[in-house]
Amino acid sequence: MKACSLVGLLVFCLLASSAARAVESVSLVEDWTQQVVGASGVPAGWKKYETPGGRPVYDFTVVSDDGARGLRVRSRDEHSSIAKEVHVDLRATPILEWSWKVVKLPEGGDIRKKETSDLTGHVLVAWPRMPALLRTRLIGYVWEATAPAGTMERSRKTSLVTFFILHSGPAELGRWMVERRNVRDDYVRAFGEEPSSPGVVAISIDTNDTHSTAEAVIGRIAFTQDGAK
Repeated sequence: MKACSLVGLLVFCLLASSAARAVESVSLVEDWTQQVVGASGVPAGWKKYETPGGRPVYDFTVVSDDGARGLRVRSRDEHSSIAKEVHVDLRATPILEWSWKVVKLPEGGDIRKKETSDLTGHVLVAWPRMPALLRTRLIGYVWEATAPAGTMERSRKTSLVTFFILHSGPAELGRWMVERRNVRDDYVRAFGEEPSSPGVVAISIDTNDTHSTAEAVIGRIAFTQDGAK
C-alpha cells in the first residue's frame, strides 16, 4: 500500500471514529420529525401510561410550531400520560435536554396539596421496578402554577414520584424554552443513592383535581453528555 493511501485510510478511520463518538454522545428519545404533522392521539412509538382515576382523553397532536416540531398536549378535567421505552447509560449521557412551550397552567394548581395536584404538560423519567405500582421510581420536571421554582417536591398522591420545579407562574408562558437537567444528580438528590439506567421517558398533563384546563407543546427530547449539544 502506498504511503499516501495509508495516510488516507488512517484519516478516514479517525473521522469515522469521531463520528461514532458524536452519535454516542446523544441518545435521542423523540424529535417528532418522523411523526405526521396533524396526527392526533397517542403518537407512533409511544404507549398509553394510565394512572388510577385519570380518565385519559389523550388530546395530543403533532404540530409544527414557530418552525419547531412538537407534541401539543391539552387537558380538560382529566389526566393523560404517554410513555416511551429508552435505553440510556447515565454514565455516558446523564443530561436530559428537551424543549417546551407552556401555553396554559391549570388554574388553582398546586402540587403541594393533594386536592390541587395538577400540572400542565411535563416530562418524566422512570425507573420501572416490580411490583410497578409499589416500587417504580419517577422524576418529573415541571412548570408549576404556584409552588416556587428551584424546589423539589414529593408527590402528595404517591411516594413514587419526585418533582423538580423548573418554573413557576405565568411569566414567560407562550415561548419556547430549552431545559437541561443532570438526571443522575437529580436522582441522587431525590432518592439518596446512585441510579441505574432509566427505562422509560413519559409525557404527562393533568387537570382532574382542579377541573380546569392546561396546554403545552413538548419538543425534542434527548439524553446527552455533560456539555454536549
